[in-house]
Amino acid sequence: MAKKENRQYKTLVCSECKNENYRVERNVKNSDKLELNRYCSTCRRHTVHKEKK
Repeated sequence: MAKKENRQYKTLVCSECKNENYRVERNVKNSDKLELNRYCSTCRRHTVHKEKK
């Protein structure tokens, strides 16, 4: 079984309206900030969502 010590839930924030829309589980040992193109229900279109600090 794989260890889950390095995995944490992170919040994704819309880059345009600053609304917190998604929570994703990711490996924290990777130092890169997560940036995904996701649908924002407030903006009603696909926008870049960045990991919250």
